[in-house]
Amino acid sequence: MILDEIIWKEQFIDKLEIKHGVYTDEVEEVIFGKAHVRRAQKGRIKGEDLYVAYGKTFSGRFLVVFFIRKAKAALPISARDMTDSERKYYERQAEAD
Repeated sequence: MILDEIIWKEQFIDKLEIKHGVYTDEVEEVIFGKAHVRRAQKGRIKGEDLYVAYGKTFSGRFLVVFFIRKAKAALPISARDMTDSERKYYERQAEAD
């Protein structure tokens, strides 16, 4: 999946930082890095499905990022540290690539 930009909304930035301790630069590192991305749910609006990106930040933090795809842009709505099972899933997918 090719994404050219990230659309940031203040309400989601605040949630990321306050609730999950995740910063926008970390989200960008995952989305623009070697993330494993899969569609999680079909959106109510055609072409705006919910996706999940599993990836690793430059500092080595394993994150899962939830975003809505809007053409070639991502609108992150949440992100958090991976659970143990998500990390195992991500590592299996990375080995397969």
